Amino acid sequence: YPNIDPLAFSIGPLKVHWYGLMYLFGFIGAWIYGIQRSKRADLDWTRRQVEDVIFYGALGVILGGRLGYTLFYGWGAFIDNPISIFYIWKGGMSFHGGMLGVFLAMLIYARRHGKRFFEVTDFIAPWVPIGLGAGRIGNFINGELVGRVADPDLPWAMVFPFVDQLPRHPSQLYQALTEGLLFFLILWWYSSNPRPVMAVSGVFMMCYGGFRFTTEFFRTPDAHLGFIAFEWMTMGQLLSLPMILVGVLLFHLAMKQGTRG
Repeated sequence: YPNIDPLAFSIGPLKVHWYGLMYLFGFIGAWIYGIQRSKRADLDWTRRQVEDVIFYGALGVILGGRLGYTLFYGWGAFIDNPISIFYIWKGGMSFHGGMLGVFLAMLIYARRHGKRFFEVTDFIAPWVPIGLGAGRIGNFINGELVGRVADPDLPWAMVFPFVDQLPRHPSQLYQALTEGLLFFLILWWYSSNPRPVMAVSGVFMMCYGGFRFTTEFFRTPDAHLGFIAFEWMTMGQLLSLPMILVGVLLFHLAMKQGTRG
């Protein structure tokens, strides 16, 4: 492990961490891609609407992600030190919590702007992997969410000296490649042509749930939780299963609707 300093730079008392910058890069990337998508003739979106929906989404990601982490993974730490819920620069953001936060934010946005909920989620879904990939790079820089012990002969296995001296899978990079790059390419390709309402959202749910469920096999379970079922299932896998099922249902309904149309 290259042991990167999590502090990117400081200006006087202001300290800027790489983890926070990764979120900033994710939102900027989503904004750029969102503006490009809004130019398509088949999508009824303006630049101003893209900027508004990103603002709503940012609030949903940050508030939902932090609250989700507290509820799913860090309840004990929160009880010991309630103010720790604001320590975002130390990591500790739950995707599943952030997703629920974004869903709520998009529901509010849709109602206020006269759009259908799934019209909004279909539009923003392809942007999300940009932020996910950046966030996983932030996890790697922070040296958190380390992988499970790997075969010593694995060429890319890494020793995380602040954990132990054993070679481990760089699971953060696995997730950056699957939940970030590969996920983006799939959604970019699938959403590049008009699709029935809910279809893109369904693909999003299925793919993320599948990628997360798979990469969890290479990631060390949270020490305070361990395996929560069958002596192999992690909290991340348990939370991903409903996503896969909901994604299959949404995709089925979208295709059925599209066929009828």
